[in-house]
Amino acid sequence: MLLMGVVVDELKEIKARFGDERRTQIVDEAGEITLEDIIAEEDMVVNITSNGYIKRNPTSLFKIQRRGGKGKTGMTTKEEDFVSDLFIASTHSYILFFTDKGKAYSLKVYDIPQAGRAAKGKAIVNILNVAPDEHITTFLPVREFKEGNYITMATAHGVIKKSDLMSFSHIRSGGLIAVNLDEGDSLIAARLTDGKMDFFLGTHLGQAIRFPEEEVREMGRIARGVRGIKLDGNDRVVSMETVEENATVLTVTDHGYGKRTEFAEYRGQGRGGSGLINIKITEKNGPVTGIVKVRDSDELMISTSTGKIIRIAMKDVPVIGRNTQGVKLMDIAPDEHITGIAPIAEKEEEDEGEAEEA
Repeated sequence: MLLMGVVVDELKEIKARFGDERRTQIVDEAGEITLEDIIAEEDMVVNITSNGYIKRNPTSLFKIQRRGGKGKTGMTTKEEDFVSDLFIASTHSYILFFTDKGKAYSLKVYDIPQAGRAAKGKAIVNILNVAPDEHITTFLPVREFKEGNYITMATAHGVIKKSDLMSFSHIRSGGLIAVNLDEGDSLIAARLTDGKMDFFLGTHLGQAIRFPEEEVREMGRIARGVRGIKLDGNDRVVSMETVEENATVLTVTDHGYGKRTEFAEYRGQGRGGSGLINIKITEKNGPVTGIVKVRDSDELMISTSTGKIIRIAMKDVPVIGRNTQGVKLMDIAPDEHITGIAPIAEKEEEDEGEAEEA
């Protein structure tokens, strides 16, 4: 009994010292814990290559260097591959992928494989449930799905369609239909817009049109869209860009010619018109292969049908008028043609100290 009394006294003392309310709750069922709840939110550098490889790394791997430094290898690529896109996104952000078949797929940044700085990453088609005959044409990083933002898409047949961004907030693993395509048509571009932009559509045979976003009404996700530009004969749309007055339009042709033109050269027109002459098409320069929005500080990769690639600085490409044939950007053989163009996300490495301040 003496021992029991000691135990009781000690328990009373413990109760007096630690008698606060219980800090954990006992419930009938445990609450659902999602994967996102246990993944720390941090900024990642996401790399995507021209051949469709993707990876992510923490921004902490890339320390600030003085101007003129060599930089660090961000990704190992094959000789014919290169980093075409690089951006910073939170692990909890989304990336929307759009295919030529008009479907959209979604991926959380934390689902992208994290690899070393020099690793090439993983093929996107091995991460997404993309059909064998589908090709990814565009991707868009999305931090937050909110009202007032849109996904605007363009097709090769000149159709343009705008849908509420919110309708892409829950995409199943098999993807969803982003636009209902006519037979033989394909999705060539998608852009994140705010309802107040101007669109620029450029065609294979050298036409272009600029019109305000407000002329494109919002439509349901599986709708077809409306006419963006009237096409003649076998012409097709090769590019859609949103207009930025501090940028220029780079047009590259089949035979290796190209030029930059100020957006101001393209006056606004009504949606659905035939547009203006963007570049003078001749036997010498050939039809348009690609059009992209660029700035003076940008660099570009141009690839050919024989696997050759050239890298050029935009400051070396002249800014000239619309109705001109451009200048030679790449010397190609008679049986060769340009197959693709892409801005480069990573700058050429310089020798350390080459551009140091005095």
